[in-house]
Amino acid sequence: MLEPPLRGVTVVALEQAVAAPFATRQLADLGARVIKIERPGRGDFARDYDRRVKGLSAYFVWINRGKESVALDLKAGADRSLLDRLLARADVFIQNLGPGAAGRLGLGADALRARHPRLITCDVSGYGTEGPYRDKKAYDLLVQCETGLLSITGSAGSPARPGISIADIAGGMYAYTGILTALYERERTGEGSALSVSLFDALAEWMGHPYFAQAYGGAPIAPSGARHPSISPYGPYRCGDGARVFLSVQNDREWTALCEQVLRLPALVRDPRFADNPLRHTHDDDLTDVIEKRFARHTADGVLALLEGAGIAHARLRTVAEFTDHPQLTARGRWREFDSPAGPLRGLLPPVEVAGREAAMGAVPALGEHTAAIRAEFPPPGTSGDD
Repeated sequence: MLEPPLRGVTVVALEQAVAAPFATRQLADLGARVIKIERPGRGDFARDYDRRVKGLSAYFVWINRGKESVALDLKAGADRSLLDRLLARADVFIQNLGPGAAGRLGLGADALRARHPRLITCDVSGYGTEGPYRDKKAYDLLVQCETGLLSITGSAGSPARPGISIADIAGGMYAYTGILTALYERERTGEGSALSVSLFDALAEWMGHPYFAQAYGGAPIAPSGARHPSISPYGPYRCGDGARVFLSVQNDREWTALCEQVLRLPALVRDPRFADNPLRHTHDDDLTDVIEKRFARHTADGVLALLEGAGIAHARLRTVAEFTDHPQLTARGRWREFDSPAGPLRGLLPPVEVAGREAAMGAVPALGEHTAAIRAEFPPPGTSGDD
């Protein structure tokens, strides 16, 4: 088995909630040593989001695997001195405190890199370091609102939050890839760098298609529920047993196959309402009516078999419980156990597979679990054990 690629990289994380912890958990999975700084007593407030995982927070378990937890009061001289010693030997420092908090603690990027030129700093914020929203508090759903995501999610008159913290995840992903890029750059230049990522900018990038469609297409982008906003047929269709199947037609070849092999309506291929995808989308209600009338002759399983035979992309609408028993995950051996204060837990391997290498997937730490060991490893200058 190959050694983890980030073995020997030390990350100091002054982090909370989702975005920064999501980035550092992925670094930990690659073998980096992630030292998570938490407040004494309460710790990262994501620890208290819920108690669904054997008494632990589902959010915290998901994004804090493989880290060391150190409880420090950064307003206390001895604890702050310990943080400074950690930073002197760190490769990466990441923080997502509230607006301006890192600077007030003397942990701004300029100050840190002046003392440690090889250090890579990463500041994760809500709206960035400049502009009128610079000092606004930013949480996932609020950023979704500001980027326009909720205006195109859900159905007409009923905006809906996506079922996951998509702004936090976007910000965490860009922080993660930015840090990897900075580590690669440092190998060539010997110099660290100062990165900044905002949740707003990250999610704004993911709003690229709606932006271009709106800016250059003229008409406002309307929410489309579970249907695709610009491709048809693409979405759920009711079958004879009342269940729905999802299908997607991406090109004219697939459209012909759907008409001839699944719907058994070859003349539909030449229907002027459905001659190409923009016309099919314009007449999506009519097309849905045609499809569901034909599907009414079959059960959902029967429709899925027809779609499979015709090479039409399709899916079942699974619940989360059904997802956890998905045959594809089981067949590919994607589940692993990792430790936690509540005992062994089951989680998925990270998405990127590398031949001969497996993610570290270390334990979820208890609050302050590693404080004593870190104090012993990083003693004050002049004390016994000092390097």
